[in-house]
Amino acid sequence: MIKKLFALALSVMMLLSFAACAAKTAEEVPAAAAASVDMSSVKLMQDGVLTVGMEIGYPPFEDFAEDGTTPIGYDIDFAKALGEKLGVTVNFVNTAWDGIFQGIGVNYDCVISAVTITEERKASMLFSEPYINNYQAVVVKKDYAGKIASFLDLNGLSISVQKETTSDILMSDYVSTGSIDATISANEKVTTCFTQLENGEVDAVVVDSTVADGYLASNPDKFVKIFQDESEPEQFGVAVAMDNTALQAAINDAIAKLTAEGFFESNVAYWFGK
Repeated sequence: MIKKLFALALSVMMLLSFAACAAKTAEEVPAAAAASVDMSSVKLMQDGVLTVGMEIGYPPFEDFAEDGTTPIGYDIDFAKALGEKLGVTVNFVNTAWDGIFQGIGVNYDCVISAVTITEERKASMLFSEPYINNYQAVVVKKDYAGKIASFLDLNGLSISVQKETTSDILMSDYVSTGSIDATISANEKVTTCFTQLENGEVDAVVVDSTVADGYLASNPDKFVKIFQDESEPEQFGVAVAMDNTALQAAINDAIAKLTAEGFFESNVAYWFGK
């Protein structure tokens, strides 16, 4: 739920092939330059390696290329750039979203996976400064004849969301409080949500606006973003363990340097369009 930084119109075809999220796949990416951030007080799970947990299968943030093994996406590029600033290699650990935060400090040093910064999450993990902004959006099929001008207009509809995401939490709150009467289908993968929508199994998908724009750009004849809630902006950040303040500080330093160099502006333009 965040301030809008850009007009989202993805110019790059999203690649939707993905591996089973339960399997953990790792790939190391060499650092391209010496560290420009002080890492003297930072303890990593493996010396010289930043181990990053993510759910690879959430385009355009993280997905697999056509070879089925090479990670690509906005978060992938960000993690690689972060590794360069920290002077370390980056090891991606693919894991299911459900339970991903329990692995921080156990299976990986941090999570970079389109993670919304929330007060509830701040109680159990530290966050970096935000690195991208987002909204919640409603996507329907191109031929949808109804009108959706707010989440209240989802009353009586069937909705698909990804399990344990802010979209899931938001829709569950609307239903549990009686604001709307809707059937919610919560899926492990966001790709399943759009498959359900395409097959006519649900009326709408509630999802991050950034992800919605990626799917719309790839499928302009199938889907349309009918509503975007700009009243409740979100911000995405890097999640680290509560006791790892040194890593949090180092990541914040790196984000500041990347911002000054124009990295985020160019990465947004590449993955979401200008």
